[in-house]
Amino acid sequence: MPKCDVPETPLSELLPADVLADNPPALPELAEPEVVRHYTNLSTLNMSVDTHYYPLGSCTMKYNPKRNERLASLPGIVDLHPYQPEDSLQGMLQLLYELQQFLTEISGLPAISLQPAAGAHGEWTALMSAAAYFRSIGQEQRKLVLSPDSSHGTNPASAQMAGFTAVTVRTVDGAVDMDDLRSKLNDQVAVFMITNPSTLGLFETQMAEIADAVHAAGGLIYLDGANMNAVLGISRPGDVGADMMHYNPHKTFSGPHGGGGPGAGPICVAEKIAPFLPSPIVVKEGDKYRLDYDRPESIGRVRTFFGNVGVLVRAYCYILSYGPDGLKAVSENAVLNANYLLSKIKHFLPVPHGLRCMHEFVASAAKLKQEKGVTAMDIAKRLLDYGFHAPTVYFPLTVPEAMMVEPTETESKEMLDAFVEILFRITEEPAELLHEAPHTTPISRPNEVQAARQPCLRAVCG
Repeated sequence: MPKCDVPETPLSELLPADVLADNPPALPELAEPEVVRHYTNLSTLNMSVDTHYYPLGSCTMKYNPKRNERLASLPGIVDLHPYQPEDSLQGMLQLLYELQQFLTEISGLPAISLQPAAGAHGEWTALMSAAAYFRSIGQEQRKLVLSPDSSHGTNPASAQMAGFTAVTVRTVDGAVDMDDLRSKLNDQVAVFMITNPSTLGLFETQMAEIADAVHAAGGLIYLDGANMNAVLGISRPGDVGADMMHYNPHKTFSGPHGGGGPGAGPICVAEKIAPFLPSPIVVKEGDKYRLDYDRPESIGRVRTFFGNVGVLVRAYCYILSYGPDGLKAVSENAVLNANYLLSKIKHFLPVPHGLRCMHEFVASAAKLKQEKGVTAMDIAKRLLDYGFHAPTVYFPLTVPEAMMVEPTETESKEMLDAFVEILFRITEEPAELLHEAPHTTPISRPNEVQAARQPCLRAVCG
């Protein structure tokens, strides 16, 4: 090695003595094949959409086309640096500009920011933009954000984080209780946040009536776009009264999903809220593209650089691959698959809300718990033994022993039939067997909260 170009200092002078080990770590001497086999075997313990059926309701764990991964990995994309001059970023800026156009067209809302890093971040960003809008018209007193009792937990959390007070609105048979909503509308209400289709897999048929009531009270409608996979090319939030919404590209447009990210949460808003969106926004002038920072009413930057561009590139590729008719077919097939599963499962696991659904439905194991002591968690754990990931359990809270099932459009009829058969078999198995499930995994039933907060980490060698 060449001679060090900075003064050499003994390690004992650089670090406190009590943090220095007395001896080198006892690392094993392993050949490359042993190391490769070890980590390959570890990887096979993971469940993913590439290896297993993953009917995770509300989270839309659908297959991610590998062509999008290849395209997003092209050198002209991954080798860019955000501090390059705009003249050398024209291709990427064009891509982002066109994605802005695609997403505003799909939403029916004319203005957009690609910056937010996830769905909940998009909610917060939109609510901050809404707060800026109300300040601009002298209505700072609007500090209440309403959301239904079946909403995603991020809705009230985002409201609190943005400085609002969250208020819950009742639902009846999965639909917004209009009387309860009207009783809570006043000049203090800033936004009504609603997920449509809802977490129960139902389309809110009162959407126009809800929007009229909220707008009459001077408030705004925020649509949680988590379930856009059900309505692409069929229903546009802006056309049914929404003033703001976010997308989850990892759910709807095939970005990788899970493990904490990366994600993205672009927001689309009505024209009157556009001035307050984060800057910069990609604009086109003649044949050139540039980043527009000249936005004096903007709430400012909410994400470094231009957002999680790698996820956005995958969304762009996905939308171009399918085109308008293909995106509509995605939603039609997602709804078809969900209704097919519902028609099979409802005979042994009741579905409290709806004989039909949109992209997902919520079954209940409450009867099974009452009769056999078998819970939704028991079923979820036992599914792992059969090579299926579990549906979402215990959400929404309005359904006892909830099991939220979302097949997505990418699963075949054969896979859906296999899932139904195994699910039925599990409901017929002895309760004692299910209470101890899973039986085939290295760890069976850890304390998941404690494991997340106080993980036991150790080196596994050999």
